[in-house]
Amino acid sequence: MDQRSSRPTRLHADPPPAPPSAVFHAVADVSSMGDRFELGIGRVEAGWRPFTDLFTDAGVLGQRIGDVAERLGTAEARVAASILFQKLASRLCSPLFGAAVVHGLLVELVPGRVHWRPAPDGVPPPLRTTDLAGWEIRDPARTAERMYHTVVPGLLEPLAEAVQGVVKIAPGLLWGNVASSLAGTVRALARVRPELTGAALALARELLDLGLLRDKGELAEPAPGHPFFIRRSCCLYYRARDGRKCGDCALEDPGALRDRWTRAVWESRGAR
Repeated sequence: MDQRSSRPTRLHADPPPAPPSAVFHAVADVSSMGDRFELGIGRVEAGWRPFTDLFTDAGVLGQRIGDVAERLGTAEARVAASILFQKLASRLCSPLFGAAVVHGLLVELVPGRVHWRPAPDGVPPPLRTTDLAGWEIRDPARTAERMYHTVVPGLLEPLAEAVQGVVKIAPGLLWGNVASSLAGTVRALARVRPELTGAALALARELLDLGLLRDKGELAEPAPGHPFFIRRSCCLYYRARDGRKCGDCALEDPGALRDRWTRAVWESRGAR
C-alpha cells in the first residue's frame, strides 16, 4: 500500500486545547446517542485488550475473524474480515464524529490507550480509552484533516494491513467500508439530532475527500434530513447466511436505488 496516499492536506497550526472536563462531557453525551457512538473512558479491567493487539498478533485477529464468521454463518473468511473491519471502523470514527458535530470538539484517540473486548454477540466490540485529549475546532475542513490524521494513519491503516495479512481481501473494499460506516454515522446522527444534519453532512463530505477515503462513494441529500450514500464497492455481507445487499451497495439494482431516492423526497414532504 502506498502510504503517501493516506495523507490528507497539510495540517494547520494547533487549535486551542479543550478542557478535559469538556472532552469527557462531549464523549459521554454522544455515547448516549446509541451503541455506534459509545466510547468508554477510564481504567481498563480484566477482559479488556489493547487495540494494538489486532495489529501485531495475527492469532488474535484471526480468532476474531473466525468468531465473526461463525456468527454470520459463513465459511468465507473475507466476508467476516470485511464486516469486522467495518464495525471497528464505525466504533473508532463515530464517537469522534459525533463529538465534533455536536460539541465542536475534536477528540484524539491514541492507539496505545485504546482497548477492546469481545462482545457476547460477536460484533461490534466495545471500545474504551484510558485517557482523552481534545481541541476546539468548528471549521469542517480543519476538523476533517485532524480527524483523518487521528483515525486513519494511527488506527485504521495498521488494522487494514493486518487484515490483509490474514485474509486475501481488496484494499478498496476495506476503505469503501470506512466510507460506508461514515455515511451510516451521518444517518444515525440525523435521526437523533436532526437539527445537525447539515453540519454532519458538511464534515462527512470533507472526510470523504481525503486520502484513502476519496472516491469511495457519493454522499447526497435528496431531501432535507435524508442523507443518501452510494458506495463504489461491496462489503460482501450478501454472502453471509442471512445476508443481503446493503442499501448503499454498488451491486444494488438501479431501480431500487431510484426507489430509495424517491422515498426520501416523499418522506421529507410528509408523505408515506
